[in-house]
Amino acid sequence: MFKDLFQKKRKYATIPSERLERTGGPVEGERPKREIPEGLMSKCSKCGTIQYSKELEKNLKVCPSCGYHMRLNASERVAITLDPEGFIEFDSEMTSVDPLEFPGYATKLEQQQLKTGQPDAVITGQGSIEGQPVIVAVMNFEFFTGSMGSVVGEKITRAIEEATERRLPLLIFSTSGGARMQESILSLMQMAKTSAALARFSEVGGLYISIITDPTTGGVSASFASLGDIIIAEPGAVFGFAGRIVIEQTIRQKLPDDFQTAEFNLQHGQLDLVVHRKEMRATLSKLLDLHNVKGGV
Repeated sequence: MFKDLFQKKRKYATIPSERLERTGGPVEGERPKREIPEGLMSKCSKCGTIQYSKELEKNLKVCPSCGYHMRLNASERVAITLDPEGFIEFDSEMTSVDPLEFPGYATKLEQQQLKTGQPDAVITGQGSIEGQPVIVAVMNFEFFTGSMGSVVGEKITRAIEEATERRLPLLIFSTSGGARMQESILSLMQMAKTSAALARFSEVGGLYISIITDPTTGGVSASFASLGDIIIAEPGAVFGFAGRIVIEQTIRQKLPDDFQTAEFNLQHGQLDLVVHRKEMRATLSKLLDLHNVKGGV
């Protein structure tokens, strides 16, 4: 009863009046500032267009003005890609034990878990796309910039092995800043482990579709993200190993403005397709159907 009487006060964002900014002072009869509920509006980081957050979500977080594909977290990606019923998550409680006792790492892990509501930077499981069963791994850039530590590598490896055993197609949505430095060599070892698992999956004729989202760099791009039978990327997604600044300083040359974008990689043979987010689910369904992958053995 009492919680209905004392509800938490809503947060508001303050937007200065345009006339107040122009004149340098308040105008008679005009409110000096306008307040809107926090989170009601969203601003495109590319073109600056301000729009209602709910409308942006309905548009799958793609800016209607410039087409910029904003980042999705792993849960959002699962929701818009897989059929709404029947998703079974694997290894949902697996977390890092701070194997090297890196200073401050345990605290940062706890902070990331509280912020995202996820134990680590990837969700794995079994679901379906238009009734066609698949094994999926979806990385989450919100958790430690999607960095690959031992838990990420282990969960993805287990997902690959599950796809191998069940003879199901495998989809991995990659987004990462690279290997997680707090786990040092244990993090780098995941590159070899996931790649070896994919080699075994390929030997039994498994179909692996790698989907690149913004950004996918470092050890992830140098291992499982680049090993797909079919490699797809969202428009504008950055895909490469080292960053632009590092490369420019190394070769002492100015790189093209679109360097490492999905479109640049497609032009140079690194990708097979660049697919708009609204068309991704339908495209994946067609690819699964084309390969006649209807279920396990």
